[in-house]
Amino acid sequence: MPKTQEQVELAQNAAGRMVPAVVNGHAQVPYLGVGKYGPNGRKGAPPVRSSRDYRKDGDKRVVDLETALRECGLRDGMVISNHHHLRDGDRVALMALEAAARIGVKDLTWFPSASFPSQKGAIELMERGVIHHIEGSMNGPLGDYCTQGKMRGMGVLRSHGGRWQAVQDGEVHIDIAAIAAPAADPFGNADGSHGRSACGSLGFALADSMYADHVIVVTDNLVPFPCVPWQIQGNNVDFVVEVGSIGDPAKIVSGTTQITRSPDRIRIAEFVARFLRESGIMRNGFSFQAGAGGIALAFVDYLRRMMKEDGVKARFVRGGSTKYLVDLLQEGLTDYILDGQTFDLDGVRSIASDPRHVATSPFTSYNYHGKGNFASMVDAVVLGATEVDVNFNANVVTHSDGRLLHGIGGWQNCLEAGCTILALPSFRDRIPVIVDEVTTLTGPGELIDVVATERGIAINPQRQDLLDAMKGSNLPIRPIREIKAEVEKICGGKPARPKMGDRPVAVVKWVDGTVLDTVWQVS
Repeated sequence: MPKTQEQVELAQNAAGRMVPAVVNGHAQVPYLGVGKYGPNGRKGAPPVRSSRDYRKDGDKRVVDLETALRECGLRDGMVISNHHHLRDGDRVALMALEAAARIGVKDLTWFPSASFPSQKGAIELMERGVIHHIEGSMNGPLGDYCTQGKMRGMGVLRSHGGRWQAVQDGEVHIDIAAIAAPAADPFGNADGSHGRSACGSLGFALADSMYADHVIVVTDNLVPFPCVPWQIQGNNVDFVVEVGSIGDPAKIVSGTTQITRSPDRIRIAEFVARFLRESGIMRNGFSFQAGAGGIALAFVDYLRRMMKEDGVKARFVRGGSTKYLVDLLQEGLTDYILDGQTFDLDGVRSIASDPRHVATSPFTSYNYHGKGNFASMVDAVVLGATEVDVNFNANVVTHSDGRLLHGIGGWQNCLEAGCTILALPSFRDRIPVIVDEVTTLTGPGELIDVVATERGIAINPQRQDLLDAMKGSNLPIRPIREIKAEVEKICGGKPARPKMGDRPVAVVKWVDGTVLDTVWQVS
């Protein structure tokens, strides 16, 4: 059973960061550098089951989640997992944790692929001793709670691919997975692209369904066998629970995902699209990935116009899918969307009906300890960050005040792309985004190629090929330190460094499972 972290031994890793040698009772490997750590041994696995232990008619339904958890043998100190495809509309994670509280168990490890403000009720469960700590992205109130040092154990932050790696490699063993399914049949086959709570892909729950000792599918849309297409296979499922609602559709996906209206951010988006065009990355058969933020959406819109003007067609685009990626597919500007999660209704409708819109999982797209993954096959990726420093190191989990408010998502995994671009405003709330040293290291600078702001584009000096390609461009290509100095004059100087305590409250894992950095308690 995990115990409260008290005196923690620290070690310096290859990035020069002090990190805990032990986290929640488990010895850790400090970050050794990009590509310097390799796994050994065999994959983790659930127990072998026999179909004779299940009803012959294939009906795995039980009356409620509490019954399912009891049947799964829930006890103190277990690991319960959930996925985050329902985002801030999710109701199943808290439903499962509250059912566990009614059973009376303590010291659970909650292992979501990400948590959201809608799950802030988990704070009360931590204070009551039901949950010991969270291993997974913590957005908003839960991250703030962790940063204040109130969580008894240490938080563990992983990328989407890093989460799959942790389960596959046996770093985390899931006792019980509770999978929210917008459509499911009584046998446990489940799909995310149909039903009133449709969210698109269920790829982040695939590892849970394959590696957990017990798997519970929770649905508000029970359909007759077979539920087709099935993204979760019923032969990995122990129990099916039907509930009134698995989530709030208004918060699962948005009807429209909005392009930024900020002139500065639109300027950044245009710079990035022009950079891809002028550098020669935008060419027939290329590939790219962009998120669902306002700058990323504006970038896709600019790039779409340039592709049409130049007669260029992409082989594939990576999602998080949005209306703007769906438009590329429908207009014949890409052959495929390879989709990890679906951000708006256009994306949900597309993945449900168009075979060229393919649901993927972190196994194929992001798992660093697989036999290759296609993150490294993407020509360009456009990402955001909370901070970037003069050595191109970046932070996406904490703010400049040290507060943990964001998750990693697939951000780290995307750094393997041929050209990684951080598109971000040069300051937020009069606080410069380019700093001497990032508060929390989430991505090593050697993997970040370009930083694009409204005041100029900085190319990593290690990418001489990009510097050569952009010679003679009328884009504002500038040294990163020069942009930083200009922004500090505008903002009245450098931002004050946050006052950190000496207690580590969470760790940031690198994609290979080593410890990249520490999140420290902030009062």
